[in-house]
Amino acid sequence: TPELPEVLHLIESGHFSNGDKELFRPLLENLTGRDPFFVLADFSDYLRAQNAINATWADRSRWNRMAIKNAARSGFFSSDRAIREYAQRIWDVQPSPVAMTGGPGRT
Repeated sequence: TPELPEVLHLIESGHFSNGDKELFRPLLENLTGRDPFFVLADFSDYLRAQNAINATWADRSRWNRMAIKNAARSGFFSSDRAIREYAQRIWDVQPSPVAMTGGPGRT
């Protein structure tokens, strides 16, 4: 896409780092050298997705409806529950209680 060289130039020129041309040099070297995750290969898809997001954001009623539905449909999540499920389903291990002493609210 024609935007990609412009984006890379803006990063290289320090546009996003208050004029510091060195701050993002490792990022640029990674993207233009190795790019192990093929970020630049997917740039046009990222751009298309961002344009769709921008269009949705412009319709505040639609955006709010989508945000509320997203939150309502997210379901219950906690790291404790996730770890407990991994322990049971994947590792096939039982919890090992640990006595906690000291600290605020503990005796």
